[in-house]
Amino acid sequence: MALAPASDVIVHRTFERDPDDDRPRLECGVVGVWGQPDASAVAALALHALQHRGQEACGITSFGEGRFHNERHLGHVGDAFSGPNLLQRLPGSSAIGHTRYSTAGGAGMRNIQPMFADLRTGGIALGHNGNLTNFMALREMLVEEGAIFQSTSDSEVILHLIAHSKKRKIVDRFIDALSQIEGGYALVGLTNKKLIGARDPLGIRPLVLGRLGDAWVLASETCALDMIGAKFERDIQHGEIVIIDEKGVRSLRPFPAARARPCVFEYVYFSRPDSVVNGRSVYDVRKRMGAQLASEHPREADVIVPVPDSGVPAALGYAQASGLPFEMGIIRSHYLGRTFIQPSQGVRELGVRMKHSPNRAVLSGKRVVLIDDSIVRGTTSVKLVRAVREAGAAEVHLLSASPPIMWPDFYGIDMPERSQLIAANHTLEEMRARLEVDTLGFLSVDGLYQAIGVGPRNAALPQLTDHYFTGDYPTRLIDHERRMSGERSADKQLSLLASA
Repeated sequence: MALAPASDVIVHRTFERDPDDDRPRLECGVVGVWGQPDASAVAALALHALQHRGQEACGITSFGEGRFHNERHLGHVGDAFSGPNLLQRLPGSSAIGHTRYSTAGGAGMRNIQPMFADLRTGGIALGHNGNLTNFMALREMLVEEGAIFQSTSDSEVILHLIAHSKKRKIVDRFIDALSQIEGGYALVGLTNKKLIGARDPLGIRPLVLGRLGDAWVLASETCALDMIGAKFERDIQHGEIVIIDEKGVRSLRPFPAARARPCVFEYVYFSRPDSVVNGRSVYDVRKRMGAQLASEHPREADVIVPVPDSGVPAALGYAQASGLPFEMGIIRSHYLGRTFIQPSQGVRELGVRMKHSPNRAVLSGKRVVLIDDSIVRGTTSVKLVRAVREAGAAEVHLLSASPPIMWPDFYGIDMPERSQLIAANHTLEEMRARLEVDTLGFLSVDGLYQAIGVGPRNAALPQLTDHYFTGDYPTRLIDHERRMSGERSADKQLSLLASA
């Protein structure tokens, strides 16, 4: 019986990024639900728990009543997928969902996921967390072969590769497509008969499997399982594909065996502290990072103050290890509108106080150790330091619970170019002066490995994806190398013209 065509609802809302945000842009979050009568509602609840992984846009695709239903929105999950008619809009016992920050492809409605395509073998929807490092090379090849792209997202390449595959069965076409891509990814795919999950061969991006009664759930983090009351079953292994259908769950390992190298930044910043990533509590790891930081960078001080919210566990660990008191010396506002307009530079300079207000009663006259999870460009750090000093702090010592960030990312994190990374362009003393602190310190790479529980780092066979700190990228960077080669060629041409 032929399936009815998919319905596709796209809702337009305004999204503005904070121009002063100094954090690495969060990646994306994915969820898949199979065998649950209210699958889209369960997916929406799970996406709530993954909101921290992407706040720009969200979408859910369900299958029910003989067809796919696809709904995509700019904005937050709670605004998009609420109300009593959600199950009428997105019926069915299977669904996948996605929450997004744009990395590859940029912002815009056409890049919101899940992406859907009608193929000869039937419809398929796809949600993708990560980045492909050979996206542009594959896209150029596909365009040469006649492919017509509807987005600028690297995720659409995977759909085209599935469509172009000569294999008969959808799972084989899926495997064929994955065999051609490189980079970091966690994928959820939905057909009319199957839910498919996949994790890249190095396990850079996370994906877990849970059970909700008789239903199955895939999600980027365990906190999504906790949100819906699902039981954690296991991590999807690096290079593994899981197929979930009416027969249950089966596992495929179609690619050559590789050594896992999960992303270290899941522990440093991205994952929610109540998640368990690769068998390790994120909260416990971050506390151990703080304790290790206290061992490597002891300070004579009166109070330990976290940069909220992500610096709190590390600051707790530092305080407990050092015996110094922990205090909330900076109070974060959780009620800021994302579209607040800052009309002048003078007003924008006050913007940090809207988000982070110094607690004068804690800071005045004190020698303060300020602890953050990481330092990227340093623009937010210097504003916080100034605010702490203006609140009366006698000294400010800034410590980062991760090593200096020296290199950009190509696996799903929208991190600034190397020219914008403060640690890549300045010595420790230059950074200390620019950040206007009495002392500055970073956790060592080996210390971070020790805190995660896999250290010390094996330089020959690194246990984690840690290029942010080491420059040791775990895969080829095909698109980046092509772009750099093109820029060098252009520079050479300009040089020849100038000398002619």
